[in-house]
Amino acid sequence: MKKAILLSVLFLSFFSLKAQEDTPERQNEVKLNALFLVLGGFEGTYEYLLNEESGVGVSLFLPIDDELDGINYYISPYYRMYFGKKYATGFYLEGFGMLNSTVVENYNEFTFEYDDENVTDFALGIGIGGKWLTNRGLLGEIGLGVGRNLFNSHEDNDFVGKIGITIGYRF
Repeated sequence: MKKAILLSVLFLSFFSLKAQEDTPERQNEVKLNALFLVLGGFEGTYEYLLNEESGVGVSLFLPIDDELDGINYYISPYYRMYFGKKYATGFYLEGFGMLNSTVVENYNEFTFEYDDENVTDFALGIGIGGKWLTNRGLLGEIGLGVGRNLFNSHEDNDFVGKIGITIGYRF
């Protein structure tokens, strides 16, 4: 009886060790959009890799420079499908949502002045891009996406865009 229990435990431990080998150790990524840093904004991203061909993440954009007008912030959750040979790398397709706050100028015909109005909206969109990864976990991305605001439609902010030249680390 003791031998049967011991053999069962060894047998089950072999399968649990095998399952751990199939799961990669690095499934978390933190990224910084270098293009926005040059243009006067900050975009930080966290992504969790679900498996070898998909991941979910969220991006936060905040303007740093006063010259970058028109947008107050955005928070953008996304889902990606990867088509590369390595784990969650290569060409990707992305579906995203975006909670955004923009500044819209309204012309007042009675006072002949422009009034700034903060408008918050939610957009849905799609994107494409590519991701490259080194053996040490450093990564680079280039991506482009476009979406459409759903609720507070104005002439100036019907569409939203995402663009990035991103650097990061997978851990």
